[in-house]
Parts: sequence; structure tokens; C-alpha cells
Amino acid sequence: MPPLFRRLLLLFHALRYGARLIWLAAPSDHKLHWMIELVSRVHASERSGAQLHSVLPALGPLASRFAQTLAERPELATGTLHDAIDAIDHMEEPLSPAESEAALSRAFGQPLAGLFSAVDLVPVKSGFAEQTHFARLATPLKGHREVAIKLVRVQQLQQIGDELALLRWVARWLEKLSRTASRLQLRALAQTFTDDILRRFDLRAEAANLSQTGHHFDGDKRIAVPDVIWDLCTDHTLTMQRINTLPASDLPGLHAHHIKLARLAAQIVEVVTEQAFEHGFFHATLDARRVRVSIEPDTLGRLVLAEFSIMSTLSSDEREFFVHGATALFDQDYGRLADMHRNAGHVPHDTRAEVLEAELRTRAEAHFAAAPEDRSAGSLFHHLLHGVLPFDGHVPGRLATAQRSFQQAEMLARALHPGVDTWNIARGVLADLARRDIDHRGWLRHISHELPHLAHMLPRVPQLAVRYLQQQHDRARTPQQNAQLLADLAREYRRTRQLLWGCVLCGGALGAGAMLLMW
Repeated sequence: MPPLFRRLLLLFHALRYGARLIWLAAPSDHKLHWMIELVSRVHASERSGAQLHSVLPALGPLASRFAQTLAERPELATGTLHDAIDAIDHMEEPLSPAESEAALSRAFGQPLAGLFSAVDLVPVKSGFAEQTHFARLATPLKGHREVAIKLVRVQQLQQIGDELALLRWVARWLEKLSRTASRLQLRALAQTFTDDILRRFDLRAEAANLSQTGHHFDGDKRIAVPDVIWDLCTDHTLTMQRINTLPASDLPGLHAHHIKLARLAAQIVEVVTEQAFEHGFFHATLDARRVRVSIEPDTLGRLVLAEFSIMSTLSSDEREFFVHGATALFDQDYGRLADMHRNAGHVPHDTRAEVLEAELRTRAEAHFAAAPEDRSAGSLFHHLLHGVLPFDGHVPGRLATAQRSFQQAEMLARALHPGVDTWNIARGVLADLARRDIDHRGWLRHISHELPHLAHMLPRVPQLAVRYLQQQHDRARTPQQNAQLLADLAREYRRTRQLLWGCVLCGGALGAGAMLLMW
């Protein structure tokens, strides 16, 4: 169907069902009379126009503020949006076995018999415009024979694209016809909504997210990340290693496989904390439905995170702020945390440090006064980020998303094992990350980040030194000044030589210490 015709058809149905709602609201015995009377009363009412004009100024700033907030911080609506999509997954009908076979063959560009020895054409999972099949490879790839294939239903995805195009089309015309719509930035909101929806169905990006997470946790015995079979990944399919799992909420099943829930609950908090605040690459819509547990013999009891389509990232500055800010908050050092907020630009520059410190203390002290089993690190982190709101401040939205993911992990951990001490687990992980930032590992990491810049600067040092000497020689007009310049150069030469020898000795000591620790 041509896109323009489909947009007009969708617009027609929107108007049609809006009128139908009014028709259904009318009394069944005299609908037309009721509707005519309703229109006449609205038209004849002297107060209707005044009420409308009085409502719009009040609604305008509210709607404007709401739209501006969503335009600047779209992650506030992301969780709700994807929760709504997940809620209607069961309403979506999957393709029939014959249609699934045809769709998979088109996606792979060849008959399934040439790639797989067996394919379950009845999907094991059906979601919003996507479904998952299990299959067995004819020839093992990357050492795996059993795989899972995620398939996007192309026709339904095209319909979603048409509906999103209609949304952007309507927003564009509204901005042209209305100053209020232009002030609300409807086009930006519609584009943000479109990008967020379509990102959910970008299987190549999801495969890349899955692969990067596997790289981050390579060799970690707490988590199992399925390998991506890149040779069988296309625009409409994602093929990965199949791992037999159970939902993390299936307590009877986990008990039946003799999985220790206390250890599993602690590992959920540890892994999610490290994923967000060590690697800076985490699930933006984490909840219990996206956490599973392996029941494979080789990986029994390991976490298996699912749905890598919606991921988020934290910059180095954002990670460091949260790690060191949370450490200061756990230590009840509110003055240091207030300074960190000011230095990071989370509050206006004229905000008084002692007032911000008092606000943070007022919010946080109640958590420390609670019983240890009632303490929630996720709730404490909420105040870490949102304690600046009374001062017209704000923190980056991605930090709020990371805090929400941590809180979801904490809730799941407590559901698995109510006695798990999530407070001290999070405190220990973040304290360890903070120590890594300030010890020799942090120094080496910062030096490695600066090495590319030093590679460009070092060859220019002799040229800069010559220019400096020329400038100083031009300024020196007397023999005494020349003698003073030579003395300064000799002193700086001795200092530089001492510094280089000190670096050599420290480097040798560190290397020897590292070798001793390895032994």
C-alpha cells in the first residue's frame, strides 16, 4: 500500500472512531436528537468560549513544560513505552508454520534445509512484531549446533513504520498551522518516539550489543552471554547460541535444579551494578522478565540477560560521578557530594553548598536510620540524583536510567531471597570501583587514555623548546639576563633528569611488585 494512501487511511480511521465514540456515548433511543442538542448547547453557551479561553492559557504552560521535558529527557517515557509494548505481546499473533518458513528463507536468502538440520517452525516466543524459533545447525558454527533465531515480521514492521510516518506527518502540519504546536516541539517528540520504537527492531544493533556485553563479561562465572552467530545475522534475523534457561522468577524450577537463591540474588545486584558503573553499557529496560537463569550443565546457575535491543551508555564522567557520589553518600559525607554536584554542573553556579548539603542530608539520613533489612540502596541512589531538583538542577537522564535498572535488579534480588543484603553488596561493589579509580590501575587507565594525545605532542617538544628559547633570548637584553636564562635552563635540565630517573625506578618497582603478585 502506498505510504501516502496509508497515512490518509489511518487518519480517516482516527476521525471515524473518534466520531464513533461520541455515537456510542449517546442514548440508544434518540442518538441524533441527543447529538444535535449537544452541539446546539455548546454553540449557544455564553460561557463555553470564555471557559475554553481560560483553559488554554492554563493548559499551554503545563503541556509546554511536559513536552519540553520529554524532548530533553526522552528516557523518562522510555520505560513506560516499552512496558506498554511488552504488555500487548500476548495479543500479537505469530506467523503460521508455513509463513514462518517462507519468512526465514527470505531472510537468509536460501532454503532452510541448506543451513539447518531441524527448525521448530512454531515460535517458542512471540512478541510485538517479532518471534523466536529454535533450530539445529547442519554444520556447527563457533562450536555451537543448537541456536535460537529471532525473526522480525517484516509486514508488521512496515505497518508500524507507516503509522510512525503518519505521526510525524501530523506533527509537521500541526507545527506549520499552530504556534502552540511549534512551541511544544511536536516534530521533535514524534521523531524521538519513532527512533525509540524502531531501535527495538534493529537486530544488527542488538547483535552488536549482545556481542559487546559478552566481551565485557568474558570469563565471568556469574553470567552466561550467548554467542552471536554473525554468519546467520541479517536485517530481519538474529541468530545466537541457544542456552536452556528458566525465568528468574520461577522459584520452584530453580529449587528443582538445586540453584542457590541467596548467591543468585547477590550476583544479580553485583552484575547489574558492574554493567552500569564499571562498563557503562547496560540494559535500559531491565526487569524480572529480562533476567533468566541457565540450567545447562556447563553454566548451571549463571545469569542470562535477555533483550539487548534497548541498551544505554554512561560516559566516563557520568560513571565517575555516580561511583564516587554513591561512595560519599554511603559514608554520609554530604559536603563532598554537594561539591561534586556543583562541579559537575548539576545545579546553578550560585547554589549555596551548605544549603545543598542540608537537602541531601535531610533526604538520606532516614535511610541510615532504618533497620538493615529495610534499607534500599536503590531508593538511596534516587536521592543521590534527585536531591538537586529543589534547586532547579538536574542530572543526566542516563544516570536516572541506570538508577532505575539497579532498583529493578534490587527488587528482583529481594524477591528471590528476602534476606539478601543489597545495601552492603552495592556499597562494596561501588567502593571497589572507586578504589580502582584512585589506585595504580586508575592511573594506568588515565595514562593510556592520554597516550594518543602525547603521541602527537612529544614530536613537537623540541620545536616548542626552540621557540621558547628564541622568545626568551629576544626578551633578554643584558648579559645578566642571559646568564639568568642559562642558569634557569640548567636547573630545569637537572629537575627533568631527576624526574625521569624517578619514573624509571617507580616503573621498575611497580613491575617487580606485579610479578611478585602474579607468582
